[in-house]
Amino acid sequence: MEEIINKYAALNDLNVSRETCADFESFISMIIEKNNQINIISKKTAGNDDIRERHIIDTAQAIDFVDLNQNTTTDIGTGGGMPGIVMAIMMKNLKKDMKFRLYEKSHHKSSFLREVSRKLNLDTEVIQKDIFQITELNSGTIMARAFKPMPVVLELVHKNFNNYKNLILFMGKNGKQILKETLLDWDFEYTEKKSVTSKDSFLLNIKNIKKRKLN
Repeated sequence: MEEIINKYAALNDLNVSRETCADFESFISMIIEKNNQINIISKKTAGNDDIRERHIIDTAQAIDFVDLNQNTTTDIGTGGGMPGIVMAIMMKNLKKDMKFRLYEKSHHKSSFLREVSRKLNLDTEVIQKDIFQITELNSGTIMARAFKPMPVVLELVHKNFNNYKNLILFMGKNGKQILKETLLDWDFEYTEKKSVTSKDSFLLNIKNIKKRKLN
């Protein structure tokens, strides 16, 4: 077990428990097994170490931005369960009473996410719908990773959510330029967090999204 915990050393500042690491490893095994049948994640990143580094650790670091005073968090395009399943695992082992709503259009991926949730006893609701078609949504934290371009995500949150506390976005190597360009059309408060998995990546915690008025 110590060897497994050491593999998550990048998350040491987050006090990740043994139980959480064990659940992460179970999730990785399920991804690898299912990835042989359907495309859960890219085949290029489907090895144990790649999944652990690029997907599990990369998304787990967002825990600092999740609003723990709320009882729901929404992953608006969860895909293979990153970050939604990863966050649900962490909250379960933190004994936090929080439901995760995971939106995923694919029937096969949705079935996989329900199976993972069942096996790991996670408090999730997997919603097999196109979130762009659903309005009057409410959430505590909203999360999006490798989903849609930043302006599209902001438009979705602005139009389709009645209430929310904050939005977490995962930004890649062009993130600074994308942020700069997006701020021309959108006004919001934000804080940044440097990624522990890539020197070129960072996370954004966004609040109070408003559209700028055109002059």
